[in-house]
Amino acid sequence: MSHHLLAKGLKFQAVGPFDLSVESGKCLAVVGPSGAGKSLLLKMLADLIPHEGTCSLDGVDARSIPAPHWRQSLRYCAAEPGWWAPTIGAHFRDPGAARLACSSLRLDPSLIDAAPERASTGERQRLALLRSMEDDPAFLLLDEPSSALDETSTGLMETLLEDAMHRGMGLILASHDRRQVARLAHDILEIART
Repeated sequence: MSHHLLAKGLKFQAVGPFDLSVESGKCLAVVGPSGAGKSLLLKMLADLIPHEGTCSLDGVDARSIPAPHWRQSLRYCAAEPGWWAPTIGAHFRDPGAARLACSSLRLDPSLIDAAPERASTGERQRLALLRSMEDDPAFLLLDEPSSALDETSTGLMETLLEDAMHRGMGLILASHDRRQVARLAHDILEIART
């Protein structure tokens, strides 16, 4: 199924306004210096913070549906993901499927049964990506998804994201890594610090 994400006039305090349009299977990279508002833009799209402007998916305004339902279609993957349950698997709807998905990112499947603090920062970042991709959302909102990853893990993550785009998932990627942007992005939104 094809999806279209449209945002107009998104603004939070002094950050914005932003306009964007992204289609299924495409990646929009959001680039700019630290403090320019890349993460805030992703949080506005996910309806995680109060903001001005409108955001719609397939013509349906985010304000017309409950926020948890909106976030099922637009999944935000934070640069520093939160882990609150006693095991990593408790953060997944289907821990068995998560265990199987670990191989795509060369993660030890036994991590699913482990406490979050047992996993390294890079492992937690990759697990957070798998958690965000669970149930195939229409769009992934990725905030520096490889900031804690080595080159090999970054390559595996990018392959997973490319496969997701081929299946029709859209991506909005906030990144400082210009080479990653060149590899993944179909379009770029450059924002300046205000």
